[in-house]
Amino acid sequence: MTTYTAPLRDMRFVLHDVFNAPALWARLPALAERIDADTADAILEEAAKVTGQLIAPLSRNGDEQGVRFDAGQVTTPDGFREAWQTYREGGWVGLGGNPAFGGMGMPKMLGVLFEEMLYAADCSFSLYSALSAGSCLAIDAHASETLKATYLPPLYEGRWAGTMCLTEPHAGTDLGLIRSRAVPQADGSYRISGSKIFITGGEQDLTENIIHLVLAKLPDAPAGAKGISLFLVPKYRVEADGRLGARNAAHCGSIEHKMGIKASATCVMNFDDAEGYLVGEPNKGLAAMFTMMNYERLSIGIQGIGCAEASYQSAARYANERLQSRAATGPQAQDKAADPIIHHGDVRRMLLTMRTLTEGGRAFAAYVGQQLDLARYAEDAGEREHAQRLVALLTPVAKAFFTDNGLESCVLGQQVYGGHGYIREWGQEQRVRDVRIAQIYEGTNGIQALDLLGRKVLGAGGQALASFAAEVRAFSVDAPLHREALQASLARLEATSAWLRARAGEDANLVSAVAVEYLQLFGLTAYAYMWARMAAVALARREEDDAFHGAKLACAAFFFQRVLPRGLGLEASIRAGSGSLYGLEAAQF
Repeated sequence: MTTYTAPLRDMRFVLHDVFNAPALWARLPALAERIDADTADAILEEAAKVTGQLIAPLSRNGDEQGVRFDAGQVTTPDGFREAWQTYREGGWVGLGGNPAFGGMGMPKMLGVLFEEMLYAADCSFSLYSALSAGSCLAIDAHASETLKATYLPPLYEGRWAGTMCLTEPHAGTDLGLIRSRAVPQADGSYRISGSKIFITGGEQDLTENIIHLVLAKLPDAPAGAKGISLFLVPKYRVEADGRLGARNAAHCGSIEHKMGIKASATCVMNFDDAEGYLVGEPNKGLAAMFTMMNYERLSIGIQGIGCAEASYQSAARYANERLQSRAATGPQAQDKAADPIIHHGDVRRMLLTMRTLTEGGRAFAAYVGQQLDLARYAEDAGEREHAQRLVALLTPVAKAFFTDNGLESCVLGQQVYGGHGYIREWGQEQRVRDVRIAQIYEGTNGIQALDLLGRKVLGAGGQALASFAAEVRAFSVDAPLHREALQASLARLEATSAWLRARAGEDANLVSAVAVEYLQLFGLTAYAYMWARMAAVALARREEDDAFHGAKLACAAFFFQRVLPRGLGLEASIRAGSGSLYGLEAAQF
């Protein structure tokens, strides 16, 4: 099985050259005092060592061993506890956390690159950290000052970990159906009862305490989603002085046996009058939880990028070593019995598809991270609101498009290996299994597509889409390369959006019938914008590093010529409408 090496050169290219992140940070006072270009590079260098040398070597054994469950206790695979100790001592859980409570306060633009490294190294290990970071975000945004002061510092330190407890056996996407209950107590606490399923890290042996964020309903709550509240429920109660007290009535009933991410504990959690504390306002819990969910959706999207990068590295290395047949143009390795398969056209097609989707995704993740930083730190209210609209628009695209492409890239990497990709020795089949879940959890990609088209594009009057389109159009006017292809893709997206807006009221099934194709069309246009920006920089700086920038230009040409045309078929599928989906009666399926 090959190793993972963080693509630092490409990450610095995206961060510094394409987006000029240091200049952005310098004009945002909250960030200017914490980070500059040298600090960012130092963090990326250290992150590459942590992920490549500490975490990546755990992946194969973690998959082989999986987590073990016995009498309510979960044991992680060999090496995980020791690695977590080193990881937390480095402060990595609190990388983007609030400095007032011990976080490092680093920008999201940097955070997305670190998350990519984590997922590329090992998805299972990464999830324990990702859920903690998301929990901290929700607590910091919505909890009382007392709860923040009590729980955030040890969470940022990695001494404690966080979870997100939403799903119940009968309630997944439709959270208004949850049955978990919260009964207020005289001391201001609540008694939480109910069962939750699919809880990542609900029980583990890495940390002293586990902090569950649980959705439940108060006795007098309105029906449906408007009656959901959010509660903080610790595994161990916390005394006034911060020490751990008695065990709370929150227990793991079992763990799931899964296709992939086997070293990540996916738990059934039972709350039996467990002591909890309200986070935010009563009956406003879903909005508070979405603070965490939107973070997790971007993070899980990045799981797709990380897995794709690891798959590409492995497949490209193998393609340069594996000898099979001769190249179509004649022998390339004269001293060998056959040529490396990198010389065969279809292998190059697969590798370039993987590479352009991954590098386009990396740039788009940094772009979304930029909007998150502006939404949080910009001094001008209008700039913050504009960025927040873009975040709302682009988050479902990032989650779904990144993970769809992640699976495609992992399958392509497996295909490059041929039969060797199907056996465990090389690790490619594990990547396929590990990345598959990313299209499902944190809201399936179909749900993301419905959110994008139904709410963010049609339901919001198209303002955010118009803002994004205006930015892309303004760049395209002076784009030195691929101007016409970018403008055509944008025009296709806008025309298709207008067509859907005009017809959605006439066909109740239209949005759900075409939402996935629409998201794919949007994603391709967003990647075209990223590739046009990267190509412009590469062209201007080619003389500085011809090998790197020349490769970037070649990849951009491949994307525009061989990947972006997928949008033509997507447009045709969308304009076909919903009719053919309803040609069968339900009983005929």
